[in-house]
This record gives sequence, C-alpha cells and structure tokens, in this order.
Amino acid sequence: MSVSRFGVSLEKDLLDALDQYVKENHFSNRSQAIRQLISRNIAEQKWQCNNLVAGSVTLVYDPSRREILAQLADVMAQYHEEILSTQRLILSPAKHMEIVAIKGVAKRLTELADKLITIKGIQHGKLSMSRAD
Repeated sequence: MSVSRFGVSLEKDLLDALDQYVKENHFSNRSQAIRQLISRNIAEQKWQCNNLVAGSVTLVYDPSRREILAQLADVMAQYHEEILSTQRLILSPAKHMEIVAIKGVAKRLTELADKLITIKGIQHGKLSMSRAD
C-alpha cells in the first residue's frame, strides 16, 4: 500500500495531547497514532449504518446494587434477538464484569449498548464491533 504525505497544523495544546497519546499507547511516531485515530473514527461512523455487525458490550458494576441487575435484565429482554450470550465474571465481591455478545444491525446494537452503558451505577462500559457480513 502506498503512503501519501501531507502537512498538518495544530494548536500547541492539541499537539501536546497527540504526543501524550503517542507515548501512552506506545506508538512509534505521530503518523502511526493519527492513522489509528482516523481508522477508529471511520469504523465508528460505519456503526451508525445498517451494516450487519457482531461484537460485545463490556460492563463493570457493583453487584450489590440489585437495581442494576434488574435494569440490565430489562434492557436485554428488549434486545433478545440481538444478544447471542452473556458472561458474568466476578472480579471481586464488589465488582463484576458482564460481557454481552451481540450480533445485528449496527445502529440497533449501538442503541442497545448506549442503554446498557448509561444505566445508573455502571462504572465502566464499552462497545466493540466488527462487520459480520
């Protein structure tokens, strides 16, 4: 694959943030980091379309908050056709991780993930998807 070079002008604080991103993610240079950022952004934009995708939603929460478990169950019931499986991992007595395997139209899966991640008490949530067609 051929590479094209171009110049970019950035404000100092944005360039400093880019350099910090390069360092934290162990990229060999700024170009590698910018390529990764652009690729990720393009992939995330494609998630808003009608492509068939598969992926997972990872959630971390305190299981002692029973209302979280009830809300997770309610949302998952609404999207039962998109959910392939779930797995709950006990990280500690006060911290569980739930991985929800999903498959369907990207826009609907993004909607599902947003509903799960925004449940009050979810400490961390992340959606990951790849094309499945």
